[in-house]
Amino acid sequence: MACKGLIFDLDGTLLDTLEDLAKAANNTLDYYGFPPHPVDAYRYFVGEGLKTLMHRIVPGKNSTSEKEIQEYMKKFAEIYSLTWNRKTAPYDGIIEMLSDLTAAGLPLAVLSNKPHEFTVLCLETFFPDQPFSYVSGQRDSIAKKPDPAGAVDVAKKMGVAVADIIYVGDTATDMKTGNGAGMRTIGVEWGFRKRAELEEHDAWKIVATPAEVVSYAI
Repeated sequence: MACKGLIFDLDGTLLDTLEDLAKAANNTLDYYGFPPHPVDAYRYFVGEGLKTLMHRIVPGKNSTSEKEIQEYMKKFAEIYSLTWNRKTAPYDGIIEMLSDLTAAGLPLAVLSNKPHEFTVLCLETFFPDQPFSYVSGQRDSIAKKPDPAGAVDVAKKMGVAVADIIYVGDTATDMKTGNGAGMRTIGVEWGFRKRAELEEHDAWKIVATPAEVVSYAI
């Protein structure tokens, strides 16, 4: 079956954002007098939206009120807006991959659980010359991943049938999203999670380099 378009996750797929996310989260915890977490722990804390991240990292999370979570989210956004690009960078080979896919005439889009404004900022900063057909970060109007509704919506915006799209990501959440939407899924080994997680959640293909994504799409 021919590929007629690709949708990419952002954090852990196109960009290595782990250190900046962990630093902002730990600075948020420190502001409220909570202990920090190791950077590697954030590989499993992030990926399902900012509210979920706050629930996962705050001590006594089962008794944390919604008002407190909203306050922590606001503080995180304030800190992250000032430090989000200290260590963040595209993974090796990503820019070349996007260029090759675009040159082949394939429309590309991004679907992330990162807040929409930060998703747009990341793409404008690190991929200023990449003409993404559509960009969708987390916002109230669209259910967050792994709900497939966001992926289906992006496909409609791209004008491509879901069966003709390859969804590329690095976590179980991404595989659930793409598979649930009726897309083929590619799991990337360079991201935040391990290969076993991608295998367990039915990745169509698993790749070690961005060039392999091109080989499956063209």
